[in-house]
Amino acid sequence: MTQEWAGGRTIRVLDPATVNQIAAGEVVERPVSVVKELVENAIDAGARTIRIDITSVQGGIVAIRVTDDGCGMSPVDAELVFTPHATSKLTAIDDLFKIHTLGFRGEALASIAAVAKVTLVTKPRGSTTVAGTRLVVIGGVQKEKGETGVPEGTSVLVEELFFNTPARKKFQKNLNTELARIHGILEGIFLANPQVSFRFYHNNREQLVTDRTTQPLDSIARIFGNECARELIPVSSDLPFMRISGFISRPALSRKDHDRILIAINDRYVSTAAVTAAVKEGYGTLLPRDRFPVAFLSLAIDTRLVDVNVHPTKKQVRLSKEKEIVEAVREAVHSALSKNDLIPEVVVPRQQNRELESAGIASARTSSGVAEPAVPYGAGARGLPASATPDPGAAIAPALTEPTHTGTVLTDHRLRQTELASGVPPVTAAVPSMEVIGQVGGIYILAAAADGELIIIDQHAAHERIFYEQVSRSMTARHAQELLVPAIIHRPLKDAAILRELIPVLAEEGVVIEEFGSGSFLVRAVPAVMGTCEGPEMIDDLVSDLMSSDPTRPVSDRERITRIISCRSAIKAGTVCTREQCQRIVNQLRATQSPFTCPHGRPTMVRFSRAKLDEMFKRT
Repeated sequence: MTQEWAGGRTIRVLDPATVNQIAAGEVVERPVSVVKELVENAIDAGARTIRIDITSVQGGIVAIRVTDDGCGMSPVDAELVFTPHATSKLTAIDDLFKIHTLGFRGEALASIAAVAKVTLVTKPRGSTTVAGTRLVVIGGVQKEKGETGVPEGTSVLVEELFFNTPARKKFQKNLNTELARIHGILEGIFLANPQVSFRFYHNNREQLVTDRTTQPLDSIARIFGNECARELIPVSSDLPFMRISGFISRPALSRKDHDRILIAINDRYVSTAAVTAAVKEGYGTLLPRDRFPVAFLSLAIDTRLVDVNVHPTKKQVRLSKEKEIVEAVREAVHSALSKNDLIPEVVVPRQQNRELESAGIASARTSSGVAEPAVPYGAGARGLPASATPDPGAAIAPALTEPTHTGTVLTDHRLRQTELASGVPPVTAAVPSMEVIGQVGGIYILAAAADGELIIIDQHAAHERIFYEQVSRSMTARHAQELLVPAIIHRPLKDAAILRELIPVLAEEGVVIEEFGSGSFLVRAVPAVMGTCEGPEMIDDLVSDLMSSDPTRPVSDRERITRIISCRSAIKAGTVCTREQCQRIVNQLRATQSPFTCPHGRPTMVRFSRAKLDEMFKRT
């Protein structure tokens, strides 16, 4: 029965073909959607090996085939699989709360067949017959059915995708973009299912291959390379309702986006902003705000706490204990980082060695017999051996000088502010004892470890970390130091209202500000730990940072203030220090709980092992 409304139009019940195409639009957005649905079906079928073939012609994908050695289907099931909402994975509504399969809606093949030509060839595992079943469905209509010789398992060939929905086809991207999307989804699926061997080919050329394994790190190495795998550390945590396992990168390995934070929940590769943010938050100050770690985490969560029926594509999940889960992930990441050595090691690229050899420098293999006694690192007044005679015509850079500098008084004052109570680093220090050799350019401190390693330390980043931890230890209100001459700062009117709200927060940290006319503010006091105020720039930066927000890395106002105070109070890059002052910085850094990065995530030090130095100088 139809009804006519005021505009003269009539409400109609859509025909099944149109309904299927509309449903297909939700499930099958582009070629990558087809690949995802077919591969997940193959995993659910218990496949041990899955092969994905992509065929392209003239810059467009013309065919997608997924072949597996799973359980296969009988002739009756092969026909039913193209019926919308026909599934073997659910029997009642309650089953939605205990889903252990990747698919369950019964929409994938029906939706794909509604907008493409699909050829299905299948044979049940353990079948006593030679022949299997072959079906051809075009635009949702079965065109062919018969028997054919086929191995156990299932093969699905999808051709002419979107042939009957030209608008959808028109909006497809170029071949490289579509292949990149397919690569991305397959990487996540492969890592979430290491128990399956995958083979991915494009125009019969191998693209990505993994073997069945019980060691997820093997799959990571196959997909992302051994260098990535070597920079990973394990993560493990058990809670009553969840188990966390996987790997995260040391801070030295980071990216400018979060595309390498791959999360699997109950073996399902998913996109979850909350968990991704928790991984980043677990790094705290070990990474800059605009850098993201590499992480491969698997979360096994009680299925009653996970709603996978959020979207037809099943890309997203809803977590009923999201706050507890997010906190557990953050703590697991933080705990893993705190138990590992995070000092990055300098690696000489092989290309550099090849360039040296091509320039006529003999390789270590052809220079056998080169051997000299191992001696501790040391330097004279200018970093030269005592017996060395410098070239009178050469300009000698004051890299390792021991200066008498007017700024040493101010440096001493800053170092006294962060001096250790005992003057001696704890025995449990996270980094080894080091002896300072000298300073380079007023920026880097050179130090030698007892085992022959050369450590290069960024003096500003190191002292910033020292200040940060000292300021953070006190949970009480900061002591304020009144300025003899108040500083005036000016903010745009749109910022002034926000700053007014922050005045009480700043006061708790020792920054006393009061309004001084339209858009102007008077700074009367600063935190005592800063010593003397060097001008209104620090306050201006502090206010700017407080008014900016970063949804990927939310921190409290107190945390932001602490970081800025630490940065502004620390010894600046370019400050020439005596060797004794450099040694004090090193000792203070060793006493911190997290000496590997500054509060903004930049590394405080890098190291060259003795073996690496020998390799660089062709002594091996």
